[in-house]
Amino acid sequence: MRTSEKTTQHDLFDDIQGMSLGIFMAGFGLHLLTTVGLITGQTAGVAVILSYLTDYSFGTIFFVINLPFYLLAWRRLGRAFTIKSLISVSLLSVFTDLIPRGFDIAYLHPAFGAVAFGAITGVGLLALFRHNGSLGGLGVVALLIQDTTGFRAGWVQLIFDAVVFGAAFLFFESAVVLYSLLGAMILNVIIAVNHRRDRYIAT
Repeated sequence: MRTSEKTTQHDLFDDIQGMSLGIFMAGFGLHLLTTVGLITGQTAGVAVILSYLTDYSFGTIFFVINLPFYLLAWRRLGRAFTIKSLISVSLLSVFTDLIPRGFDIAYLHPAFGAVAFGAITGVGLLALFRHNGSLGGLGVVALLIQDTTGFRAGWVQLIFDAVVFGAAFLFFESAVVLYSLLGAMILNVIIAVNHRRDRYIAT
C-alpha cells in the first residue's frame, strides 16, 4: 500500500546548518587538493590555477571571478538562490584562507588527495544544492541548464572540466593533470548521480 508523504520546506536553521556543512566540506576538500599541488575544474579550478601563478590567495581570486555570475543567477534562478550563493562563495573564500592555519599535513599522496577532494567536496556541494545554494560560477550555469532542460548539472560540469584539463596539459606535468582529473571525475559523478530535483524539494 502506498502512503502519502508530507514534505516541508527548509526553515532558516535548516539552511544555516546545511549550507555551513557544505561550505566547510568544500573548503576542506580544496585544502587537500592544493596541499598536493593539484588542480580542479570549473570556476574553482580557474581560481586554484591563478593562485599558483600569482601572489593572490585562492579565496581572493575565487570571490572576484564569481562576481559576474551573480547577475545571471539573480535573473534566472531567483533572489534566494543568488543571495545564498553569494554568502556561500564569500564564506568559502574566507574558510580556504583560515583552514590551513588549523593543522599541518605531514604527508598526503596525490592519488589519495584527489580521491578525498572529489568525495568530500562532492558531498559538500550536494549539501549546498539541497539548500538551494551553490558556489557560483559554472555551478550557476550547470544548475540553470539542468532546471531548464533536464540535462544533469554534474554532466555539464564534467564536460567543462574536460576542456579545462585538456588545456592544463600545456602548463602542468601529466601526472598532476591525471591525478586532478581523477578528483574532478569523482566529484562530478557524485553530483550527477545524487543531485535530482525529483527526489526532494529544495527551497
